[in-house]
Amino acid sequence: MSSLAKNYNRKKISFLKGKGSFLYTKNGKKYLDFVQGIAVNSLGHTNPHLIKAINNQSKKLWHVSNAFIIPEGEKLAKKLSKSTFADKVIFQNSGTEATEAAIKIARRYFFSIGKPQKNRILCVKNSFHGRTIAAIFASGSKKMTEGFGPKVDGFDHFNFGDHKSLEKAITKKTAAIMLEPIMGEGGIKVVPEWCLKELRKLCNKKKILLIIDEVQSGIGRSGKFFAFEYSNIKPDIVPIAKGIGGGYPLGAVLMTKKVASSMIPGTHGSTFGGNPLAMAVGNAVIEQILKKGFLKNVRNLSKYFLEELNFLKDKFPKIIKEVRGKGFLIGLQLYKNQNVFIENLMKKKLLTIRAAENTIRILPPLNVKKKEIDLAIKILKKVCESYK
Repeated sequence: MSSLAKNYNRKKISFLKGKGSFLYTKNGKKYLDFVQGIAVNSLGHTNPHLIKAINNQSKKLWHVSNAFIIPEGEKLAKKLSKSTFADKVIFQNSGTEATEAAIKIARRYFFSIGKPQKNRILCVKNSFHGRTIAAIFASGSKKMTEGFGPKVDGFDHFNFGDHKSLEKAITKKTAAIMLEPIMGEGGIKVVPEWCLKELRKLCNKKKILLIIDEVQSGIGRSGKFFAFEYSNIKPDIVPIAKGIGGGYPLGAVLMTKKVASSMIPGTHGSTFGGNPLAMAVGNAVIEQILKKGFLKNVRNLSKYFLEELNFLKDKFPKIIKEVRGKGFLIGLQLYKNQNVFIENLMKKKLLTIRAAENTIRILPPLNVKKKEIDLAIKILKKVCESYK
């Protein structure tokens, strides 16, 4: 009997090792891993560049307090600010910590300019921003908050795609709008480019901040470094995690100079956030993703993948309802039961994971090979054919 608590419904399988897009069990069975730690292993399993970076750093220094300058963190922050909208960065350990920090920064900004009453964050109902107490109430999901009362106040909600309810929900107390450009847990729903542009205009008009949660969609997952870049907008605050560590726990909050000015010493901290080992891995990941042609290849291969998935949808219209997503953040909304479909894919050695709205998530590493995509299509086709 396991000594682990049962807060995860784990599948009865474990893996001994991984390489690239594949995982291997103890008895040598090989699985095509299109979960990749839920969009975490951006460069696949046991990537040699990341192994080299972590080995080199592990021989020098693992952890040092943020009471001191950490050169590896300075280097990574500079890379991020140079390559994005951001002027300043705060490092964290995970996505939920990054979104918590984003909420604090938004509230602290208005406090610092003499408007402490502007402290409410407006979010999409049934979104996902992490699993801390504040983050689950930010989600507006009854399922996520059940049993965790009392309610954490300070969050208001609007329905996805309902622009009238959005504008109506903005009050004199609203500090920021926070949303995912592609809702991951919420069913791989993409916010249209024009919508993000209008949101930016709305935030400017109402003099509130725009927080774009790129924890799952960021660091090249969408085919751009950030998914919001397709809209040519500039947010105020962006929490990130998952892909930036390539499998190592790492998160961050990126922000403009304007909002960062409110974060004076003592306003936020993290014991492990920005440690030398994490920073070494983060630097190695960013170096690979920002290499010339890398993101273009993600866009080209993901376009091919999405086209092939749409061919499957047309061939099996009673099984696949909709193909969703951007880049390698892909969802298949099904008419059939998603859990059974995922189990059938796993029996044929393809790993995927569920999302809301009866959708399965397909999340290959960003450096996936075309032949591996073809293998996934072949398996998906066989599973669809099995329903006839």
